[in-house]
Amino acid sequence: MALGDVGLADEAVDEAMTRAVARWDTVRGYDRPEGWLYRVGLNWARGVFRKRRYELLSDLEAYSQVSDDPLPDPDLIEAVGRLSLKLRTVVVARYHLDFSTAEVAETLGIPEGTVKSRLSRALNQLSRELGELL
Repeated sequence: MALGDVGLADEAVDEAMTRAVARWDTVRGYDRPEGWLYRVGLNWARGVFRKRRYELLSDLEAYSQVSDDPLPDPDLIEAVGRLSLKLRTVVVARYHLDFSTAEVAETLGIPEGTVKSRLSRALNQLSRELGELL
């Protein structure tokens, strides 16, 4: 798993090393302590990504509860709901929450190019599905 975020990677290394030092009597007995360090850092970073995703979805839920915007077309809602989670997340953040591409990338911890490619794939899929309904 590539983090794509140097700051997060540094924090993951710091966290793994801190935990290794705290448990050194146990860790030094492992055949491959570097493998243990890698897994600890990776699991910690995954937890951060999960937290970011949860916060984004919580923001979306809070926004939808206070929004006075008219409801979009039910066919559109259904089509967006059929998108994969990765595609749906960038579409909702970009168009419903009105995040810029850079803000979506920062919030999800992914490169801007990834956001753009996911948006492109999602919009193509939505266009195909909604075009069939017309």
